Amino acid sequence: MSQPKEIFVKTDRCVGCLSCTMACAVEHSESKTLFGAIGETPVPKSRLYVEWAAPDKKVPLVCRHCEDAPCLNACTKKAISRDDHQVIIDEKKCMGCKDCMMACPFGVIMMAPVYDKARVLCQTGTKEPVKGAFKCDLCAGRAEGPACVAVCPHEALRFVD
Repeated sequence: MSQPKEIFVKTDRCVGCLSCTMACAVEHSESKTLFGAIGETPVPKSRLYVEWAAPDKKVPLVCRHCEDAPCLNACTKKAISRDDHQVIIDEKKCMGCKDCMMACPFGVIMMAPVYDKARVLCQTGTKEPVKGAFKCDLCAGRAEGPACVAVCPHEALRFVD
């Protein structure tokens, strides 16, 4: 098993430019390009967000991939699992119950429409999309590591052991 890595935030360096959120959304798009992502339906969503921490300070919030992950323990549908040291949500298994979202002590699990025709028709009987949980996956499969870290112009984000 490899050494666990996580995204470390240097709060004194973040200026709230949102480059990290844009890079995250583009990385999780089908096209992997900004212009391609803008034209996708649904428009890809960032898996991290930036919040005000003080009147003059912003902080990127991202999943900590907890060792004893409360979200994983709360998921009764087994849609959340651990792959190496990463806590991953299988968006196809998620039923949108929000148990993981309520269990997360950092508030980094979000809900978004899932555009899977078979699942939509099965769960709702309509073509309205259901909502499913999603969160940071550390850009799993990206050789260079998380996209948010790569694009941060102020080095507020670092991918460290």
